[in-house]
Amino acid sequence: MNRTAELERNTAETKIKMKLNIDGSGKNKISTGIGFFDHMLTHISKHGFIDLDIEAKGDIEVDSHHSIEDVGIVFGKCLSDAIGDKKGIKRYGHSVVPMDETLVLCAVDFSGRAFLDFDAKFSVDKLGDFDTEMTEEFFRAVAYNCGINLHIKVLSGKNNHHIAEGIFKAFGRAVDMALEIDNRINGVLSTKGVLD
Repeated sequence: MNRTAELERNTAETKIKMKLNIDGSGKNKISTGIGFFDHMLTHISKHGFIDLDIEAKGDIEVDSHHSIEDVGIVFGKCLSDAIGDKKGIKRYGHSVVPMDETLVLCAVDFSGRAFLDFDAKFSVDKLGDFDTEMTEEFFRAVAYNCGINLHIKVLSGKNNHHIAEGIFKAFGRAVDMALEIDNRINGVLSTKGVLD
């Protein structure tokens, strides 16, 4: 099974090229023009064992909003394309990640029904050139463009860098668990017989 995808999306605000391989080793080459965001995306790749190439050019002279949201849109669509018919996947994944004083929970269901519950608070507006409020917007874009039920909850934490890093690592680990192929599963893991 070849679980890879490649997508290019061009708008008046952003130009994004992305390649991913779900069954990779966490190799990545990421350039969005937003250094802290690149750093966070490498955590999804590394801890999700997803090979990920991203080249994004956006109107970051305005702010980071369009670039971050549009990378989320393309990542969600690529993930969906790479998964395909969802046959054999475990479907559910979860992770609890400690990052020094921070503790983050992430749970995901590749159900085909999009939903995001995001419970995280930042005490600063920016981390480098990354707008912290865009963390939620990124994961909303991923969830709604991949059709996943996604819950992210920061259980404790004070350092904003640790909070963001814990969120992205926990997401990567939860996705890795959910997309694991289990040979005991006949078709898709649903009493309905479909995941959409």
